[in-house]
Amino acid sequence: MPSSPAAGPAAPEPPLEGDDWLGCTSAPLPVALAGEWVVRPDCGAVVVFTGTARDHAEGRDGVTLLAYEAYESQVVPALERVVADLRATWPTVGRTVVLHRTGEVALGEAAVVVSVSAPHRDEAFEAARFAIDTVKAVAPIWKKERWAGGDDWGTGATDLAGSPVRPLGAPGASMGGS
Repeated sequence: MPSSPAAGPAAPEPPLEGDDWLGCTSAPLPVALAGEWVVRPDCGAVVVFTGTARDHAEGRDGVTLLAYEAYESQVVPALERVVADLRATWPTVGRTVVLHRTGEVALGEAAVVVSVSAPHRDEAFEAARFAIDTVKAVAPIWKKERWAGGDDWGTGATDLAGSPVRPLGAPGASMGGS
């Protein structure tokens, strides 16, 4: 039965081949599936990191909504480079998942999920930490926050050249949506 337009985009599905599931989507992230998909018989450790939208940021109490924008054609290539570096450092890693949301993300919803399997927990934890830290540093994805004081880019947001992001439009311009 086809989904209705109000249902929104379909959640991403794992690839049929390969050991890396990478993507950027406006659909809710399949966190549980990401943890299940990385399991392999040669890997005894699975680490799943989920970054969720929270109600505050540095200097901003009462955050009510996050919205992510991305240079979508460049996100997966950036994620591929992160995973290539991860695999060069931890060659025993089995499978990896790096998925990031775009669009509006309500409080408590997953904005990013990283999942890694490896033969042992040390590699799995280290590789997962490397993946999320590096994705946050290099992926062309930007967060905008709505809070009691208005709307603005996430604290510390930079453009591709590393320069601070300036809000688009007039101060207090709406993020759209409700």
